[in-house]
Amino acid sequence: MKEQDKDTFVAAIAGMMWAPSLASAHPAIFHHFTMASGLLHPLTGLDHVLAMTSVGLWASQKGGRALWVWPSAFVGVMLVGGALGMQGVALPMVEPMIAVSVLVLGLLIASATRLPLWAGAALVGLFALAHGNAHGLEAPETGAGLQYALGFAFSTVALHGIGIALGRASDQRRWTKIIRTSGVVAAGVGAMMFFV
Repeated sequence: MKEQDKDTFVAAIAGMMWAPSLASAHPAIFHHFTMASGLLHPLTGLDHVLAMTSVGLWASQKGGRALWVWPSAFVGVMLVGGALGMQGVALPMVEPMIAVSVLVLGLLIASATRLPLWAGAALVGLFALAHGNAHGLEAPETGAGLQYALGFAFSTVALHGIGIALGRASDQRRWTKIIRTSGVVAAGVGAMMFFV
């Protein structure tokens, strides 16, 4: 891939990551189409986009089995949190935990921390429980929770994939610095979310 093409690719991905913050949180038009509502939910909040993309980036820094174990742990536990939310079970401190997830994942990327596989899976699972619970609590009341859950799971997998793809492109020193800098930015956004 040419240098100019790589820069264009990074700019496009960055644009996709920031664009959801411009949208309203949960467009009412999609509340009748539960799969579409589920697909959109993770994409309509900067906190979700940053955390889920960061899981992929961090997994790509670790490499090996973390490339699939950490995203899988996130999606699996997120679905549990979503099911709890759809049953009306609101976990304590969900919003602060989501902000903390963005902050911590950003710091882990910025410092290129490589936790043991099990510890990373446990950490992203803890964060996923909060993200999933937020998704579930805001599910449309149409009785089609499974379609909604499949929608937000698919979007989450896609965001993890974007993070992994960006991380795997960082073989060159310049790209590694860009990825680590993106971790600093994510941590800053997470801190703002937590303290504001």
